[in-house]
Amino acid sequence: MIARILVAAALTVTAFGASAQVKVGVISSSTGPVSVVGIQQKNTVEILPRKIGSLDVAYVFLDDASDPTQSVKNVQRLLIEDKVDAIIGPSGTPGAMAVLPFIAEAKTPLLAPVGSTAVVLPMDAQRRWVFKTTQNDDLVMDALFGELKKSGGKTLAFIGTSDPLGESFEKAARIAAEKTGIRIVASERYARTDTSVTGQALRILSANPDAVLIGTAGAATILPEVTLVDQGYRGRLVQTHGAATPEFLKLGGKKVEGTLLAASPMLVLNELGDDVPSKRVALAYIDRYKAKYGTEPGTFGANVFDAGLLLERAVPIAAARARPGTPEFRAALRDAIEGTRDLVGAQGVYNMTPEDHSGFDARNVVPIVVKNGTWTLLKK
Repeated sequence: MIARILVAAALTVTAFGASAQVKVGVISSSTGPVSVVGIQQKNTVEILPRKIGSLDVAYVFLDDASDPTQSVKNVQRLLIEDKVDAIIGPSGTPGAMAVLPFIAEAKTPLLAPVGSTAVVLPMDAQRRWVFKTTQNDDLVMDALFGELKKSGGKTLAFIGTSDPLGESFEKAARIAAEKTGIRIVASERYARTDTSVTGQALRILSANPDAVLIGTAGAATILPEVTLVDQGYRGRLVQTHGAATPEFLKLGGKKVEGTLLAASPMLVLNELGDDVPSKRVALAYIDRYKAKYGTEPGTFGANVFDAGLLLERAVPIAAARARPGTPEFRAALRDAIEGTRDLVGAQGVYNMTPEDHSGFDARNVVPIVVKNGTWTLLKK
């Protein structure tokens, strides 16, 4: 079946002529508060495929400076002026949420490398065009709360950013808390640009929780945890996959030692057996990134790498039905991505369905602790 599709795609390209080209827009936050995430995503674009089958692939990169308003402007430019066939980005959940109406109106696939499940759920006419290359909130929360319950935790405080990502994480945390019987005794918010969360930390301390869950991503994950440690908190500090950056370890230093998080297996590849499907792909991505930039990427860069793999699988299928640059091709590309089965990426195995545009299951999340300044698999 796949062979027939590829042959049909090749014939279609021949009919289009040598000038046929797939255009992919990329929006990342290479500057601003989300740049810890965005820079490695921007860098990863340079190692995405420039050719898929017989089709050339051109990438149009724009920086949104971590500003959702700029994310919207960039999407409008990519859709109207550049007439792209698909978009990868933005880096942050607020930006991704802001562009949903424009993506749906243009009927152009968006591959969102963001944390929040809100970009793909609940499924509706807007989210039908969006696919997510990170683990869904419920998978992460189920893993975290399961570990807390096993260790005897009974109460938890939540502190997250005052944006859609923070809201989505708290919503998922409350569902997981109800399932496990863990009681949430405090909830606090802060802005990504805040330089102090002392007031929030003191209110959390007064609630005396067994654990504190920090719900955000990138550099913003560090401030609440360091502040709580400085204020004398001695309970369990818990992060989502949003903290899975080299900067978290470097900037947090000894103050983030012992942190519990649930994240991609990519963080602890050296502790995993070869039976883990994503290990080989993740190692190949890391090697290519290191060869080009001299440093290892984090999992946020892998989100963009996997977006490229999804396109690499889907483009030949769409090209068998329509010419790149047309509404028919974009619709066929959306359908092909939604039909992805058993695609092994750096972050895990993708099995998309009309109801699930992330496609991950529990195999793609592992419990991790920070030990001796590095990520370590939590032994069961």
